This record gives sequence, structure tokens and C-alpha cells, in this order.
Amino acid sequence: MSKQDIINHIADSSGITKRAASDALESLVTLVTKELKKGNNVTITGFGTFKVSKRAARMGVNPRNPSQRISIPAMKVPSFKAGKTLKDAVR
Repeated sequence: MSKQDIINHIADSSGITKRAASDALESLVTLVTKELKKGNNVTITGFGTFKVSKRAARMGVNPRNPSQRISIPAMKVPSFKAGKTLKDAVR
């Protein structure tokens, strides 16, 4: 499902224009991004939690030259943990 499919579904199911649905979706994505940049978690009850996880530094392999080892630095990555309601719906 693409972003445009989501916008179309929001517009159809809530009876608003595609422009308003697009603005609402962009606003949600922007809000989640800003909060994750600050290091905060974003919880949508019944759906799940977006959070920032820390990934430790590690050694990797250069895919172009498998005999060469490269150092991959530590970094922060976004992660998502599905809520109970979402898990139950998928199962």
C-alpha cells in the first residue's frame, strides 16, 4: 500500500477532500519525526509505539570485497513496537 493509497482511503472513509487527508497524514508524519528527533516515544493506543533505539558499533563486511572488514559506527535508529490490538488483528 502506497502513501497515495492511504490518502485515498482516509479521504473516502472520513468524507474529506484528498488535499485535507494528505495534509493530515503529512502532519502526523512530521509530528512523529520531530518527537523521535527529540528522543521521545510516540504511542498511538491500540496501534503501537514509535521509539528511538540505539544500535551498537560493530564490524561488518564490505559487499564489494568480502575479504575486507569495515567498521560500522554506533547510531540511533527508529523502531516500532506493535500494540496488542494491532497484533491481535493481524493474527
